[in-house]
Amino acid sequence: MVKRSSTKLQFQAPTYGNLITILSIDGGGIRGIIPAVILSFLESELQKLDGEGARIADYFDVIAGTSTGGLVTAMLTAPDVKNRPLFAAKEIKTFYMENSSKIFPQTCGMVETAMKLLRATWGPRYDGKYLHNIIRKNLGNTRLHQTVTNVVIPTFDIKRLQPTIFSTYEVRNKKSLKDALLSDIIIGTSAAPTYLPPHYFTTEDSHGNMREFNLIDGGVAANNPFIQKGFMEVPEGPRGAH
Repeated sequence: MVKRSSTKLQFQAPTYGNLITILSIDGGGIRGIIPAVILSFLESELQKLDGEGARIADYFDVIAGTSTGGLVTAMLTAPDVKNRPLFAAKEIKTFYMENSSKIFPQTCGMVETAMKLLRATWGPRYDGKYLHNIIRKNLGNTRLHQTVTNVVIPTFDIKRLQPTIFSTYEVRNKKSLKDALLSDIIIGTSAAPTYLPPHYFTTEDSHGNMREFNLIDGGVAANNPFIQKGFMEVPEGPRGAH
């Protein structure tokens, strides 16, 4: 899952011993509630060992997620004012329970169903406005470099016709125009074709250099963010992935 490299860039020291611990969360739309429930249970068990303040992000050197997995990743790693995870895992489960029906509202009746199918012939089935608003509300002005542990979030750029991988490791080690708002990245990686519209935004550095992004669901490239090689590289050595 992890590609070894002779690069001279230094990865952060492993949290535990010689292992780099990685949590990888697949895409899957509303099925994001499944990892949310599992992680809620895991976090509650860890709190029995290490106290109520324990959070999933404390135990992983890298958390990666595609599409809805990217949303879970962002909620696990977005910082509060004390630079601790903004959300507990149980709150992510609650988020899915309370908002899923509003993100993907279901129509009733033959006329409404026919109109829904007709709209799908010329554009996405849902406008995404509710999802976009709630993501921006929850993640605020947090940027990629500010996450409490390293994250990797794949997206796909429909203008460049290639994957665009957002990595805190990359933006913390060198200045990068990929240091975007976490909300923009998540809206982009969750923009499933035919369901939600592509997400367009730009970033700008202190020198006035700009980059535009035209993003859709990262599942187009890799629904499992570590299933393909090259998404993250670590130096040679005795470390492994767990």
